[in-house]
Amino acid sequence: MDKRAVGRKRCGMETDDLAQRVSAGERRALARAITLVESGRDDHRAQAAALLAALPQDRQAVRIGLSGTPGVGKSTFIESFGMMLIAQGLKVAVLAIDPSSSRSGGSILGDKTRMDLLSRERDAFIRPSPSQTHLGGVARRTREAVRLCEAAGFDVVLIETVGVGQSETVVAEMSDLFLLLLAPAGGDELQGVKRGIMEMADIILINKADGDLKTTATRTCADYAGALRLMRKRAQDPEGYPCAMTVSALEENGLAEAWERISALVDWRRAEGFWEATRAAQARYWFMEDVKQRLLARLQGRAARAALEDLSAQVARGEADPSVAAQAFVDGLNGPGESESA
Repeated sequence: MDKRAVGRKRCGMETDDLAQRVSAGERRALARAITLVESGRDDHRAQAAALLAALPQDRQAVRIGLSGTPGVGKSTFIESFGMMLIAQGLKVAVLAIDPSSSRSGGSILGDKTRMDLLSRERDAFIRPSPSQTHLGGVARRTREAVRLCEAAGFDVVLIETVGVGQSETVVAEMSDLFLLLLAPAGGDELQGVKRGIMEMADIILINKADGDLKTTATRTCADYAGALRLMRKRAQDPEGYPCAMTVSALEENGLAEAWERISALVDWRRAEGFWEATRAAQARYWFMEDVKQRLLARLQGRAARAALEDLSAQVARGEADPSVAAQAFVDGLNGPGESESA
């Protein structure tokens, strides 16, 4: 047996062992597995694919996407909300996406330090990850990290997005329901009917409804509730959803009520068949996204880069039209006799 075959066998044994440890709920194994699926190395991608295939497929957690503007209190809410769920006997995983610098590429990854109490809990797992160059508020491999957390036996997976604004909607493609956290005096009905992230929200939570801001929070909640009534009703929403409500993560008020609304929505969607249909649609979405990423990766090959540089130079000299040059490049990728629409 040659060295490559021995190496593949060893990797297979290590992957099977890691899958078993993740399935047994070992936190260290789960952290290692997430590191593996987040790696961009070709050999790690192959191991990650084998790992995901070896995991149990029948475990499902409630996947909750959470977004909001910076400073709205997402980390404080997650800690208070997570502690409440753990007190009810549930296991909670938190995947926090941290923005990456466009200059250095680095990330602070400080979300775990903001959740001091939750990070000490045996039934909690917190994993900060850099967004890198991926847009939409999540990291490229967050969906695979969610699968790992489900396989590890967590009941609820909270996906905290970067928190950048109206375009942060990709998290809705990997979660069962989407929470939008807003601050008091964050806008009126006109702000509420803006398309984008508002259309994706299942429940809007007006945080910091305490102290001097309690009255303002109540008024803001009423504004957004009015805005939601103006939006077109979605098939996957029962009567009364989407909805807006006030919470105080600091004083832990409204958290139990929010979980009741979440649980009621989850139960209804499961009973009506929307749960599985949504997950199937999300699987198709991520299949197409992975295809796009793999096609883009082909552009990084030596031959593709050389062709791009040659054609771009022709365009710069005025020797070729940009559209014609682009078509020639795509035809070259497809191979002789194949067209872009084939």
